[in-house]
Parts: sequence; structure tokens; C-alpha cells
Amino acid sequence: MGTAIAIAGLRKHYGDKRAVDGLDLEIPDGEVFALLGPNGAGKSTTVEILEGFRRRTAGDVEVLGCDPAHPTRDWRASIGIMLQSTSDRSFLTAREALTHASRLYPNPRDVDETLEAVGLTDKANAKPQTLSGGQRRRLDVALAVVGRPRLVFLDEPTTGFDPEARRQFWRLIESLRGDGSTIMLTTHYLDEAEYLADRIGIVSSGKLIALDTPAGLRARASNSVVRWREGSQTRTERTATPTSLVTTLSARLGGEIPELTVSKPSLEDIYLDLIGAHVDAADEVEA
Repeated sequence: MGTAIAIAGLRKHYGDKRAVDGLDLEIPDGEVFALLGPNGAGKSTTVEILEGFRRRTAGDVEVLGCDPAHPTRDWRASIGIMLQSTSDRSFLTAREALTHASRLYPNPRDVDETLEAVGLTDKANAKPQTLSGGQRRRLDVALAVVGRPRLVFLDEPTTGFDPEARRQFWRLIESLRGDGSTIMLTTHYLDEAEYLADRIGIVSSGKLIALDTPAGLRARASNSVVRWREGSQTRTERTATPTSLVTTLSARLGGEIPELTVSKPSLEDIYLDLIGAHVDAADEVEA
């Protein structure tokens, strides 16, 4: 298996602001990789550098064997890009836009099959301004994949989707994986990253602070979360000995523990803990 993306010591500075601060990462061919982080963490800057839209300050970057700062025509034909937002004004219908885009690639997907894959067959003759926000995002996905790219960048692809549309999009990503495409996506939805991604990278303040499979990230949580109602309040406690805590609560509350639940922390809990710990550590260094 080859390497689709290789990053070593990537930095992007804007004056004193370090948007990306020494990031190292490798993504193999065929992987679905999710890059997570709070707003301003450096996700979009990193992706834009990989796409060739933004120049880096320092570091080595290879995407499909090419430095994106010096792209070739063949390289651009191997990349599919879905931006965070695109124009909703166009003279072209969905089918016309896809037909035009497909002519730029040597081995494109069939336009009608692509429309069907993103659930836009019945909107093929509609212009973007007449589509809902979710339908426009589907069209953006179609434009990103119609060229049958080896590597697809999806920047917050399901923002504005309703739950059913998100799951339809997930099925589309699974079909792309079946075609052998490498996919790099950014998202604020932790359940989306957990469902789709082979691995997850978490960035904070321009640094990669965690890199693992979804299961590997979950395994970092040694404590369980115990929730119960006591009087008029819902109480929560994290503990490495949940059975002992439940026994203590049972004795104190007279047997039954109202609304008791015992669970492992969610991926979102682990994500927030990692971000919080990194921010706290950074604050201590600055102090």
C-alpha cells in the first residue's frame, strides 16, 4: 500500500500567529481519514495547503507523490475537492454543471450515475439557487467525485444536513471507499468521524495531539460515567470503580438509585478531554 499524503514538520505562520505548528502525518492509499479540532485549530489551513490553495511557511508535504505547491495538470485531475461552501448562483443546472466538470477529467464517472449516487436524480435539471442547502451540498459532493479522483477532500461535508441526508451521505462515502479512493474529511460531528473514518487525527492550536482509530481513542478512557438522580438534581461522576460507587449510592439512597446509568465516555467526551488538556497545558507553558 502506498502513501497518499505525507506531511513532516508542516508550519503556517501569519506574523506571530501559528496556524499550523509542526504537524507530522501520513495517510495511506485507500484510507478514510477524519481531521477533527475546534474552530481555529488549523484544520482548514492544513487541508488548503494539501489542496495547493495555500502556501506553507515550512515543512515537507507530498500529496499523491507531488508537492501541492507545484501542482501538475495530471495531479489536479487526481484530486477531488469539496469546499466548506460554494456559490448558490449559477446559470447551469445540476446535470450541466456535472457534465462540464466531467469533461475536465480523463476517466470521469457517468453523470447520471453520479446524480443518482448523491440522490439528485429528480433535481438534475434544477439550478443551485432552487435547491435546499442539503441538496446543494450533495451537488458539491457530486462535483468533487465526478472525475473519479484518487484522493477526495471533504471539508465539513454534512453541515446543514438533516439526519436522513447525513446517513445517505455516509453511504456515498462507503461506496467511494469501495472504489479505492482515499478520503480526507473534516467534520464537527463526532458520530460521523466514528462511523466513517479508519483513523482520526485531532488538532489543537496547530498541533496534532492525538492520532488513532476510533476504537483506539475510545480505549484511552479508563473511567466510566455514572449518572443518577438525587432529589431534584441529576448527578454525574467519573470513576474507575463504578461497581463500588453504585454500591455506595445504593446504601445511601435506600436500595434503588433513581435514573441510574453507567456508561463509558463517548468519543465526544474523550475529544473534549483531549482538547481541554492541551489548552490547559499550553496555558501553563505561557504562564
